[in-house]
Amino acid sequence: MPQIDAPPLIHGPDGAPRRVGVELEFGVITADVAADVVARVFGGRAERLGPHRFRVAETRYGTFGCELDSHFAQLELAVGETAGGDDRRPRLTEAAKRLARASDAAVGAVLRHWIPTEIVAPPIPWHELAVLDGLVDRLRTEGARGTSASPVYGFAVQLNPEVAATDADHLRRHLQAYLLASDWLRRQVDVDLLRLLLPFVERFPLPYAAHVLAPDYRPDLGGLIDDYLAFNPTRNRELDLLPLFLWLDPDRVTARVSDVRVKARPTFHYRLPNAALEDRTWSIVLEWNRWVRVERLAHDPDRLARMARDWLANMANAAPADWASRSARWLEPT
Repeated sequence: MPQIDAPPLIHGPDGAPRRVGVELEFGVITADVAADVVARVFGGRAERLGPHRFRVAETRYGTFGCELDSHFAQLELAVGETAGGDDRRPRLTEAAKRLARASDAAVGAVLRHWIPTEIVAPPIPWHELAVLDGLVDRLRTEGARGTSASPVYGFAVQLNPEVAATDADHLRRHLQAYLLASDWLRRQVDVDLLRLLLPFVERFPLPYAAHVLAPDYRPDLGGLIDDYLAFNPTRNRELDLLPLFLWLDPDRVTARVSDVRVKARPTFHYRLPNAALEDRTWSIVLEWNRWVRVERLAHDPDRLARMARDWLANMANAAPADWASRSARWLEPT
Protein backbone atom coordinates (compact mmCIF):
# COMPACT_ATOMS: atom_id res chain seq x y z
CA MET A 1 0.00 0.00 0.00
CA PRO A 2 1.26 3.54 -0.74
CA GLN A 3 2.68 5.77 1.93
CA ILE A 4 0.25 8.52 2.86
CA ASP A 5 1.06 11.95 1.43
CA ALA A 6 0.88 15.05 3.62
CA PRO A 7 -1.24 17.96 2.40
CA PRO A 8 0.47 21.36 2.35
CA LEU A 9 -1.66 22.50 5.32
CA ILE A 10 -1.92 19.77 7.93
CA HIS A 11 -3.93 21.64 10.58
CA GLY A 12 -7.49 22.89 10.54
CA PRO A 13 -8.77 26.28 11.68
CA ASP A 14 -8.78 25.06 15.30
CA GLY A 15 -5.08 24.13 15.17
CA ALA A 16 -5.74 20.38 15.40
CA PRO A 17 -4.68 17.93 12.67
CA ARG A 18 -7.13 18.07 9.80
CA ARG A 19 -9.61 15.23 9.67
CA VAL A 20 -11.18 13.39 6.77
CA GLY A 21 -14.61 11.77 6.63
CA VAL A 22 -14.86 8.74 4.35
CA GLU A 23 -17.96 7.11 2.84
CA LEU A 24 -17.32 3.64 1.40
CA GLU A 25 -19.78 1.67 -0.76
CA PHE A 26 -19.55 -2.04 -1.57
CA GLY A 27 -21.66 -5.04 -2.49
CA VAL A 28 -22.51 -8.59 -1.39
CA ILE A 29 -22.24 -8.31 2.39
CA THR A 30 -25.07 -6.77 4.38
CA ALA A 31 -25.16 -3.84 6.78
CA ASP A 32 -25.26 -6.08 9.86
CA VAL A 33 -22.14 -7.94 8.71
CA ALA A 34 -20.44 -4.63 7.91
CA ALA A 35 -21.26 -3.31 11.39
CA ASP A 36 -19.78 -6.46 12.93
CA VAL A 37 -16.59 -5.99 10.88
CA VAL A 38 -16.31 -2.35 11.97
CA ALA A 39 -16.70 -3.34 15.62
CA ARG A 40 -14.02 -6.02 15.28
CA VAL A 41 -11.57 -3.58 13.65
CA PHE A 42 -12.21 -0.46 15.74
CA GLY A 43 -13.96 -1.71 18.87
CA GLY A 44 -17.23 -0.20 19.94
CA ARG A 45 -20.78 -1.49 20.08
CA ALA A 46 -23.00 -2.31 17.09
CA GLU A 47 -26.58 -1.03 17.42
CA ARG A 48 -29.52 -1.85 15.14
CA LEU A 49 -31.47 1.21 13.94
CA GLY A 50 -33.61 -0.53 11.30
CA PRO A 51 -33.70 -3.63 9.10
CA HIS A 52 -30.77 -2.38 7.04
CA ARG A 53 -29.32 0.38 9.24
CA PHE A 54 -26.79 0.00 12.01
CA ARG A 55 -24.33 2.18 13.83
CA VAL A 56 -21.19 1.26 15.70
CA ALA A 57 -20.80 3.57 18.68
CA GLU A 58 -17.92 4.16 21.09
CA THR A 59 -15.10 3.25 18.71
CA ARG A 60 -11.76 4.98 19.20
CA TYR A 61 -12.68 7.40 16.37
CA GLY A 62 -16.35 7.96 17.13
CA THR A 63 -19.53 6.52 15.61
CA PHE A 64 -19.63 4.66 12.29
CA GLY A 65 -22.81 4.27 10.25
CA CYS A 66 -23.53 1.08 8.27
CA GLU A 67 -26.58 0.91 6.05
CA LEU A 68 -28.09 -0.17 2.77
CA ASP A 69 -27.48 2.93 0.70
CA SER A 70 -30.89 3.48 -0.86
CA HIS A 71 -33.66 5.86 0.12
CA PHE A 72 -36.06 3.34 -1.40
CA ALA A 73 -34.95 0.71 1.10
CA GLN A 74 -34.95 3.12 4.05
CA LEU A 75 -38.54 4.21 4.44
CA GLU A 76 -37.77 5.01 8.06
CA LEU A 77 -35.49 7.77 6.83
CA ALA A 78 -38.15 9.08 4.49
CA VAL A 79 -40.66 9.45 7.34
CA GLY A 80 -38.28 11.06 9.80
CA GLU A 81 -37.07 8.09 11.82
CA THR A 82 -33.43 9.16 11.63
CA ALA A 83 -31.23 8.80 14.66
CA GLY A 84 -31.06 12.56 15.07
CA GLY A 85 -34.56 13.31 13.83
CA ASP A 86 -35.57 15.81 11.18
CA ASP A 87 -38.41 18.19 11.96
CA ARG A 88 -38.94 18.93 8.26
CA ARG A 89 -40.36 15.42 7.76
CA PRO A 90 -43.73 14.14 8.96
CA ARG A 91 -44.15 12.01 12.08
CA LEU A 92 -46.25 8.89 11.78
CA THR A 93 -48.45 6.90 14.12
CA GLU A 94 -46.99 3.76 15.68
CA ALA A 95 -49.02 1.61 13.26
CA ALA A 96 -47.67 3.52 10.28
CA LYS A 97 -44.16 3.21 11.64
CA ARG A 98 -44.52 -0.56 11.92
CA LEU A 99 -45.74 -0.67 8.31
CA ALA A 100 -42.78 1.45 7.19
CA ARG A 101 -40.34 -0.88 8.96
CA ALA A 102 -41.94 -3.94 7.39
CA SER A 103 -41.83 -2.32 3.95
CA ASP A 104 -38.23 -1.30 4.55
CA ALA A 105 -37.29 -4.89 5.31
CA ALA A 106 -39.09 -6.30 2.27
CA VAL A 107 -37.80 -3.75 -0.22
CA GLY A 108 -34.30 -3.91 1.20
CA ALA A 109 -34.20 -7.70 0.94
CA VAL A 110 -34.60 -7.34 -2.84
CA LEU A 111 -32.47 -4.24 -3.42
CA ARG A 112 -29.49 -5.41 -1.39
CA HIS A 113 -28.39 -7.57 -4.34
CA TRP A 114 -27.51 -4.49 -6.40
CA ILE A 115 -27.74 -1.45 -4.10
CA PRO A 116 -24.52 -0.91 -2.11
CA THR A 117 -24.00 -1.25 1.56
CA GLU A 118 -22.34 1.92 2.83
CA ILE A 119 -20.03 2.56 5.76
CA VAL A 120 -19.86 6.19 6.84
CA ALA A 121 -16.77 6.72 8.95
CA PRO A 122 -16.44 9.51 11.49
CA PRO A 123 -13.81 12.16 10.73
CA ILE A 124 -10.35 10.60 11.10
CA PRO A 125 -7.04 12.51 11.33
CA TRP A 126 -5.55 12.63 7.84
CA HIS A 127 -2.33 10.91 8.90
CA GLU A 128 -4.28 7.92 10.26
CA LEU A 129 -6.34 7.20 7.12
CA ALA A 130 -4.45 3.94 6.56
CA VAL A 131 -6.55 2.41 9.33
CA LEU A 132 -9.46 2.43 6.88
CA ASP A 133 -7.43 0.31 4.48
CA GLY A 134 -7.25 -2.23 7.30
CA LEU A 135 -11.05 -2.11 7.36
CA VAL A 136 -11.17 -2.58 3.57
CA ASP A 137 -8.99 -5.69 3.91
CA ARG A 138 -11.35 -7.17 6.50
CA LEU A 139 -14.37 -6.40 4.33
CA ARG A 140 -12.69 -8.21 1.41
CA THR A 141 -12.11 -11.21 3.64
CA GLU A 142 -15.82 -11.24 4.50
CA GLY A 143 -16.68 -11.25 0.78
CA ALA A 144 -17.35 -7.57 0.06
CA ARG A 145 -16.95 -6.63 -3.59
CA GLY A 146 -16.35 -3.29 -5.27
CA THR A 147 -17.14 -1.30 -8.38
CA SER A 148 -15.79 -3.63 -11.07
CA ALA A 149 -17.11 -6.89 -9.62
CA SER A 150 -20.38 -6.51 -11.56
CA PRO A 151 -21.71 -4.33 -14.41
CA VAL A 152 -24.44 -3.08 -12.05
CA TYR A 153 -22.06 -2.06 -9.25
CA GLY A 154 -21.65 1.72 -9.56
CA PHE A 155 -20.00 1.97 -6.13
CA ALA A 156 -17.98 4.92 -4.87
CA VAL A 157 -15.71 6.06 -2.09
CA GLN A 158 -16.18 9.67 -1.08
CA LEU A 159 -13.62 11.77 0.77
CA ASN A 160 -14.57 14.73 2.94
CA PRO A 161 -11.32 16.53 3.82
CA GLU A 162 -11.73 19.22 6.46
CA VAL A 163 -10.89 22.64 5.06
CA ALA A 164 -7.74 24.26 6.44
CA ALA A 165 -9.20 27.78 6.11
CA THR A 166 -12.50 29.35 5.14
CA ASP A 167 -11.52 32.65 3.51
CA ALA A 168 -12.58 33.27 -0.08
CA ASP A 169 -9.06 33.23 -1.50
CA HIS A 170 -8.24 29.84 0.02
CA LEU A 171 -11.48 28.25 -1.20
CA ARG A 172 -11.22 29.86 -4.65
CA ARG A 173 -7.73 28.46 -5.19
CA HIS A 174 -8.87 24.95 -4.25
CA LEU A 175 -11.84 25.18 -6.59
CA GLN A 176 -9.59 26.39 -9.41
CA ALA A 177 -7.08 23.62 -8.71
CA TYR A 178 -9.80 21.02 -8.86
CA LEU A 179 -11.19 22.34 -12.13
CA LEU A 180 -7.71 22.13 -13.64
CA ALA A 181 -7.02 18.64 -12.24
CA SER A 182 -10.43 17.12 -12.98
CA ASP A 183 -9.60 15.48 -16.32
CA TRP A 184 -6.34 14.08 -14.94
CA LEU A 185 -8.14 12.72 -11.87
CA ARG A 186 -10.79 11.05 -14.01
CA ARG A 187 -8.09 9.30 -16.01
CA GLN A 188 -6.22 8.24 -12.87
CA VAL A 189 -9.36 6.99 -11.15
CA ASP A 190 -10.68 5.38 -14.37
CA VAL A 191 -14.22 6.18 -13.31
CA ASP A 192 -16.57 3.23 -13.76
CA LEU A 193 -18.86 3.44 -16.80
CA LEU A 194 -22.05 2.98 -14.80
CA ARG A 195 -21.01 5.78 -12.45
CA LEU A 196 -20.42 8.03 -15.46
CA LEU A 197 -23.96 7.29 -16.67
CA LEU A 198 -25.44 8.14 -13.28
CA PRO A 199 -25.75 11.83 -12.30
CA PHE A 200 -23.70 11.84 -9.11
CA VAL A 201 -20.26 12.79 -10.50
CA GLU A 202 -21.20 15.20 -13.26
CA ARG A 203 -18.54 17.56 -14.56
CA PHE A 204 -18.66 21.26 -13.86
CA PRO A 205 -20.06 23.21 -16.83
CA LEU A 206 -17.32 24.56 -19.10
CA PRO A 207 -18.69 28.15 -18.93
CA TYR A 208 -18.38 27.97 -15.15
CA ALA A 209 -14.82 26.65 -15.35
CA ALA A 210 -13.86 29.44 -17.77
CA HIS A 211 -15.47 32.02 -15.48
CA VAL A 212 -13.64 30.77 -12.37
CA LEU A 213 -10.29 30.30 -14.12
CA ALA A 214 -10.21 33.81 -15.56
CA PRO A 215 -7.07 35.69 -14.41
CA ASP A 216 -9.08 38.43 -12.70
CA TYR A 217 -11.46 36.14 -10.79
CA ARG A 218 -11.15 37.30 -7.17
CA PRO A 219 -14.64 37.26 -5.59
CA ASP A 220 -15.38 37.72 -1.93
CA LEU A 221 -16.93 34.76 -0.14
CA GLY A 222 -20.49 35.79 -0.97
CA GLY A 223 -19.61 36.21 -4.63
CA LEU A 224 -17.83 32.84 -4.72
CA ILE A 225 -20.92 31.12 -3.30
CA ASP A 226 -23.33 33.03 -5.55
CA ASP A 227 -21.37 32.11 -8.67
CA TYR A 228 -21.26 28.46 -7.61
CA LEU A 229 -25.02 28.38 -7.00
CA ALA A 230 -25.78 30.12 -10.30
CA PHE A 231 -24.00 27.40 -12.28
CA ASN A 232 -24.33 24.45 -9.88
CA PRO A 233 -27.61 24.47 -7.94
CA THR A 234 -27.22 20.70 -7.45
CA ARG A 235 -25.38 18.21 -5.30
CA ASN A 236 -24.50 16.18 -8.42
CA ARG A 237 -20.97 17.40 -8.95
CA GLU A 238 -17.69 15.51 -8.75
CA LEU A 239 -16.57 18.03 -6.13
CA ASP A 240 -19.72 19.01 -4.27
CA LEU A 241 -19.25 22.30 -2.44
CA LEU A 242 -22.85 22.68 -1.27
CA PRO A 243 -22.16 21.14 2.18
CA LEU A 244 -19.27 23.56 2.75
CA PHE A 245 -21.17 26.60 1.53
CA LEU A 246 -24.24 25.61 3.55
CA TRP A 247 -22.00 25.48 6.62
CA LEU A 248 -20.52 28.90 5.82
CA ASP A 249 -23.68 30.76 4.74
CA PRO A 250 -26.88 28.74 5.24
CA ASP A 251 -29.29 31.51 4.27
CA ARG A 252 -27.55 32.17 0.96
CA VAL A 253 -27.55 28.48 0.02
CA THR A 254 -31.08 27.59 1.14
CA ALA A 255 -32.42 30.50 -0.89
CA ARG A 256 -31.31 28.61 -4.02
CA VAL A 257 -31.17 24.92 -2.99
CA SER A 258 -33.80 23.16 -0.90
CA ASP A 259 -32.47 19.59 -1.08
CA VAL A 260 -32.68 18.14 2.46
CA ARG A 261 -29.93 15.64 1.58
CA VAL A 262 -27.36 18.45 1.64
CA LYS A 263 -25.83 18.49 5.12
CA ALA A 264 -23.70 21.39 6.33
CA ARG A 265 -20.09 20.47 7.11
CA PRO A 266 -16.73 22.26 6.85
CA THR A 267 -15.29 19.92 4.22
CA PHE A 268 -14.65 19.48 0.52
CA HIS A 269 -16.99 16.69 -0.63
CA TYR A 270 -14.93 14.79 -3.22
CA ARG A 271 -17.12 12.17 -4.89
CA LEU A 272 -15.11 10.94 -7.88
CA PRO A 273 -13.23 7.75 -6.83
CA ASN A 274 -14.46 4.22 -7.44
CA ALA A 275 -14.65 1.79 -4.54
CA ALA A 276 -12.36 -0.82 -6.12
CA LEU A 277 -12.35 -3.43 -3.35
CA GLU A 278 -11.84 -6.25 -5.87
CA ASP A 279 -8.43 -4.74 -6.78
CA ARG A 280 -5.92 -5.50 -4.02
CA THR A 281 -3.63 -2.70 -5.24
CA TRP A 282 -6.37 -0.14 -4.58
CA SER A 283 -6.65 1.72 -1.30
CA ILE A 284 -8.27 4.70 0.32
CA VAL A 285 -4.80 6.12 0.90
CA LEU A 286 -4.23 6.00 -2.87
CA GLU A 287 -7.33 8.15 -3.45
CA TRP A 288 -6.29 10.53 -0.67
CA ASN A 289 -2.86 10.94 -2.29
CA ARG A 290 -4.54 11.86 -5.57
CA TRP A 291 -6.61 14.46 -3.75
CA VAL A 292 -3.44 15.88 -2.18
CA ARG A 293 -2.25 16.77 -5.72
CA VAL A 294 -5.19 19.20 -5.86
CA GLU A 295 -4.29 20.78 -2.53
CA ARG A 296 -0.63 21.13 -3.49
CA LEU A 297 -1.59 22.88 -6.72
CA ALA A 298 -3.90 25.22 -4.78
CA HIS A 299 -1.05 26.00 -2.39
CA ASP A 300 1.26 27.06 -5.25
CA PRO A 301 -0.30 30.28 -6.65
CA ASP A 302 2.30 30.75 -9.39
CA ARG A 303 1.91 27.22 -10.77
CA LEU A 304 -1.87 27.51 -10.39
CA ALA A 305 -1.98 30.75 -12.42
CA ARG A 306 0.28 29.39 -15.15
CA MET A 307 -1.75 26.19 -15.43
CA ALA A 308 -4.97 28.22 -15.63
CA ARG A 309 -3.52 30.28 -18.48
CA ASP A 310 -2.55 27.05 -20.23
CA TRP A 311 -6.10 25.70 -19.82
CA LEU A 312 -7.68 28.88 -21.16
CA ALA A 313 -5.29 28.97 -24.13
CA ASN A 314 -5.95 25.33 -24.88
CA MET A 315 -9.73 25.81 -24.75
CA ALA A 316 -9.40 28.75 -27.15
CA ASN A 317 -7.86 26.50 -29.81
CA ALA A 318 -10.10 25.29 -32.62
CA ALA A 319 -8.91 21.76 -31.84
CA PRO A 320 -7.97 21.66 -28.13
CA ALA A 321 -5.38 19.15 -27.02
CA ASP A 322 -6.38 16.33 -24.67
CA TRP A 323 -6.30 18.15 -21.34
CA ALA A 324 -5.94 15.00 -19.24
CA SER A 325 -2.60 14.34 -20.97
CA ARG A 326 -1.54 17.96 -21.17
CA SER A 327 -2.24 18.59 -17.48
CA ALA A 328 -0.07 15.67 -16.39
CA ARG A 329 3.05 17.81 -16.73
CA TRP A 330 1.58 20.18 -14.14
CA LEU A 331 0.41 17.51 -11.72
CA GLU A 332 2.77 14.56 -11.88
CA PRO A 333 6.20 14.68 -10.24
CA THR A 334 9.15 14.74 -12.60
